[in-house]
Amino acid sequence: MSFVLIHGAGYGASCWNELLPLLDGESLAVDLPGRGTRADVDLRSVTLQTCAEAVVADVLAADLRDVVLVGHSFAGVTVPRVVAAIPDRIRHVVLLSAVVPPDGSRVLDQIDPDVRTLVEQSLAGGIYHQSRDGARAMLCNDMDEATAGSTLDRLVDDAAALLSERVDLRGYDLDVPRTYIRLTADQCYTPDLQERSALLTKAAVEWMDTGHMAMISAPAALASLLNRIHG
Repeated sequence: MSFVLIHGAGYGASCWNELLPLLDGESLAVDLPGRGTRADVDLRSVTLQTCAEAVVADVLAADLRDVVLVGHSFAGVTVPRVVAAIPDRIRHVVLLSAVVPPDGSRVLDQIDPDVRTLVEQSLAGGIYHQSRDGARAMLCNDMDEATAGSTLDRLVDDAAALLSERVDLRGYDLDVPRTYIRLTADQCYTPDLQERSALLTKAAVEWMDTGHMAMISAPAALASLLNRIHG
């Protein structure tokens, strides 16, 4: 069994650095197109489908099976495409404060109105650029100064299309066990929106008392929960 970790918007695989050493068994953190090991890809060309294809390519290249697929935040709309593409390799899906709007709608339709305004102001020329101050308010509310600094240092631009493209959730209709981890102190994807997403995916629910970037602010607690699901 192995973990495959998919990051959310504004980050690459490095957001999982604190968590990876604490996970049982093999683990793979994927860089979606346009960041990290795939930084050569023009962000303006990135779509939900090319994100899913990147995850599938990494899983197949490593020949991983019995995968616990972990999707954080905006990865909630990449995960079902991955499951639909390689259902025989996915053992369990874990959604960490994952954004899951209704099928056929957009990520922008599912986020808190106050957050949506900030996000829409950050979209230009096909790029989603978060300011450091805005990201600090949304992502670092449960962190000390050093941890917040480390988190913000990893912030990168993202593809605007991932927020405005219509989502395809058919992979959530497949018979793959799902767990949704709700984060009670999340100021980015608020608890009420997490509840909607958990209900939409018909997932079992676990809880953590953290902000949005639980893999950085509480890696040991998150690892313990994931290892329990893995086991």
